[in-house]
Amino acid sequence: MAFECQRSREISSTKNSVKSVYKFCREEIELNQANSFNNQKLWKSDPIIEKGKFDETKPVTVFHPKKGIAKSLPANEVLGNLSRSITDLPPALISEILNCLDPTELGIVSCVSSSLYRISSEHHVWKEFYCERWGFPAVPVALGAGNSDEKSWRELFVEREFRSKTFMGRYSIDVLCGHTEAVRTVFLLSSKKLIFTSGYDSIVRMWDMEEGLLIAKSQPLGCTIRAVAADTKLLVAGGTDGFIHGWRAEEGHPHLFDLRGSQNLNTEFRFWEHEGPITCLSLDLTRLYSGSWDMTVRVWDRASLTCIKVLSHSDWVWSLVPHDTTVASTSGSDVYVWETSTGTPLAIIRNAHASNVYSLARSHTGKLLFTGGEDGVIHMFEICSVDGKVRRVATWNPHSGPVHSLAFEFPWLVSASSDGKLSLIDVRKLLKKSMYSAMENFARANHVEQKNVEPPQRMLHGFGCNLFSVDIGSDRIVCGGEEGVVRIWNFSQALEIEQRVRAFRGLRLENRMRRRKLQTEMNGKGGHSDLCLVAAKKNQMNVDRNGFWHSKRGLGGKMKA
Repeated sequence: MAFECQRSREISSTKNSVKSVYKFCREEIELNQANSFNNQKLWKSDPIIEKGKFDETKPVTVFHPKKGIAKSLPANEVLGNLSRSITDLPPALISEILNCLDPTELGIVSCVSSSLYRISSEHHVWKEFYCERWGFPAVPVALGAGNSDEKSWRELFVEREFRSKTFMGRYSIDVLCGHTEAVRTVFLLSSKKLIFTSGYDSIVRMWDMEEGLLIAKSQPLGCTIRAVAADTKLLVAGGTDGFIHGWRAEEGHPHLFDLRGSQNLNTEFRFWEHEGPITCLSLDLTRLYSGSWDMTVRVWDRASLTCIKVLSHSDWVWSLVPHDTTVASTSGSDVYVWETSTGTPLAIIRNAHASNVYSLARSHTGKLLFTGGEDGVIHMFEICSVDGKVRRVATWNPHSGPVHSLAFEFPWLVSASSDGKLSLIDVRKLLKKSMYSAMENFARANHVEQKNVEPPQRMLHGFGCNLFSVDIGSDRIVCGGEEGVVRIWNFSQALEIEQRVRAFRGLRLENRMRRRKLQTEMNGKGGHSDLCLVAAKKNQMNVDRNGFWHSKRGLGGKMKA
């Protein structure tokens, strides 16, 4: 897809060269169509060929539609071209052709023949499709052809894509109680099935995602905790006192982190350089990012815990999200995209919202950027990899209050608002299917008609209080708010429940058709009066002395009159 599937093998780096190649390919297609048309006329009109006797030296005229040139080809060359297919091409050329397809088109190609199924199923582009949407699998997966239990990248992609449909199915809600005040931040570590939460009670809590039980909690940190971030090696929390509190993972620990305070002082630490409350935190492989109301974003080295870059803003920093060598941040009503190595802004979106921009989310490729503001509006932007410009693609207005938090797990964007509602937005329909159409339509991205953008596919509501933070995994949504509890929407059984419901509906339909068929057969044999007599004998209490029949719905209008 155009936005999410970035090819590493592009035909050219400039738009003009792409257009020229596209024009050339289009001319070749038209030429092949003209040749096919001439070949059909040759087969239908020449009686010698119809009898199987043709002159190989007899020339066949082929007309070029663009150049207006008629070219004579030997008949044996024309007939030889009719029996060729794409599998006759060199493997390297077939691979390049398959690289230009999206997952849907590649799946269609695999249904053409057994040879194309084998080629397309084993193609390396499935790995790119998976990693561009969800990143490399956090849990090691055995890949190969030696063991029947090993899954290919195509199977992993299809399984994950199918699982993404569960968010439109049925769910169960688990409520985690333990916080004594409002929950300001939640973080879901799906690879280890852990949930980290904190808020006004200044305690960081760690929960088991499957069981919904409290595993451990930290000592009171002395301030409101507004941000938590974690991976398999590090857990950090930031609060209103400007300190960043951290815990390193312990080898052999069943839950990675010892929040209760161990005797090993190397596992717990804290540091400080911000001059205001910390509002957002994020981690990548080598760096730690923190944003504060002191109008700065600080980039830290994870190993030495030293600040290596300071990104200054013009207003309070509310949210940030890094990707590769860039980091996006919000300050007031503006959105910034920074180059972290040089500390220079690559793009600035002025007045992205009517007021403060509270939340950010970003796709795994970094090309899609989502913003949520105090005005209750959600914007979707695309970051062009060629010139670094940011263009707005779509806008939604599902909330009546400020959007405090956003989370993205392809293809679902989840938002939490002060109106007590969660919105689920599927962005797949906004993604382009062709690289060439993306290059041609990219310049017109600012002119997308908002009436063509679908509303959120699902709304989860009924809480009636402020929702401050939300996170999403492969089959769960975690949210915390003002009421001081953490809710988990569990969609893991949605597909199984839907299959059982469909089976039950099919059984009911089958029984209904069987009863209807039996009733039709009995009516055809004249057994309708017998059925009425049997029903009357079984329900004698419903017949009064005058012989009137009383139905469950009472008397009809004519009878009442």
